[in-house]
Amino acid sequence: MIDASIFLRRALLADAIFSGVAALGFAFGASAVAMLFNLPEALLRETGLFLIAYTALVGWLASRATVAKPLILLVVIGNGAWTVGSIALLLSGAVSPNLAGALVVVAQAIATGVFAELQFLGLRKSADVVAA
Repeated sequence: MIDASIFLRRALLADAIFSGVAALGFAFGASAVAMLFNLPEALLRETGLFLIAYTALVGWLASRATVAKPLILLVVIGNGAWTVGSIALLLSGAVSPNLAGALVVVAQAIATGVFAELQFLGLRKSADVVAA
């Protein structure tokens, strides 16, 4: 367990807010988003459903004064993997978004990478809890 720094808790909260907005948009507006960005509706809806659970986890972690270090590392690694996976998806040719869709995928990949970095820095600022 670690004593979560304010920096870490704020980075987690920002991630939860960003992910929550995306979750709602993708889960409940997948059809409109798919048409707007020429991305597969099923991919968007499934991403939104995943993000609902992710938002709940990250929001819960942000609300805790002490957290399990492995959970924070899982979030950091997951965000890093999401960033790489998003760019790989574009380069793979598995999707054919329009220009706006490609820009949105790149922008969210960058934002997710920034969250990973901020959370890692916040983890480094956090102190280990000493058992009494």
